[in-house]
Amino acid sequence: MSRLPDDLLDSCRCDPAAPFAQDPERDFGLDKQRAQQALAELRPWLNRQQRMLWANRNNALLLILQGTDCSGKDGVIRRVISSFDPQGLRIHSFQKPDACEQRHDFLWRYQRRLPTAGLLGVFNRSYYEGLISDPLEGLCSAAELPARQHAILAFEQQLCRQSTQPLKCFLHLSKAEQKRRLHERLEHSHKRWKLHASDLQAHREFDLREQLWTEQLAQTDHAAAPWYIIPADHRWLRDWRVASLLARELERLQLDWPTAPAPFSADDLEQA
Repeated sequence: MSRLPDDLLDSCRCDPAAPFAQDPERDFGLDKQRAQQALAELRPWLNRQQRMLWANRNNALLLILQGTDCSGKDGVIRRVISSFDPQGLRIHSFQKPDACEQRHDFLWRYQRRLPTAGLLGVFNRSYYEGLISDPLEGLCSAAELPARQHAILAFEQQLCRQSTQPLKCFLHLSKAEQKRRLHERLEHSHKRWKLHASDLQAHREFDLREQLWTEQLAQTDHAAAPWYIIPADHRWLRDWRVASLLARELERLQLDWPTAPAPFSADDLEQA
């Protein structure tokens, strides 16, 4: 298996005192060609482990992908999650809550889409938008945020007790790289469809949003579900690192094929 070693994975553990202190462009001395080859080698192992997760149906994993616009949440899904068996996979992308969702508690729409035992769930944006986007868009007040933080921490503790492990990845992109990628989307029709008018305002608010995330990451990092701050200026490193974190979570489950006795024998089959 070609995952990154633990020390390099743990180097991305969130430091609550300064979540974004490290450079999103750093490459750890790693090589793009080697990273792409390692990811290709890792995919079959991930697929086999995920199928054993599905076969046993005892545990679930929930990969949470957060990050600024253009940080690569969709890219991770295409290049990492595509290696998994769709039967055991549930992917949800969350946008601004609609009128129905706004009538419920902010966690409601996420609770409805949690992976059940045996599944790998992927949230492209998550309930953490309730701490950042919702107040910016006037859907809640700043006074509500402490209660929402408390609700999220209790929710994640409950997930862990129910054998659903959250893996929280914040894709940390620099402002300069975000601007470059927005230019790419403007210039290429196969990427332009992803642009929204709100992307320009979000880029203008880059520093504000990063400060808000700094505060919320510090408040919501905890031992049962820590944050990983993934440097995202290099797509190849971002993908390999997320895939490696998934591989480590699957390793911890010590999966194997179920050993339950067969429901019928070969003799029964021959006599049918």
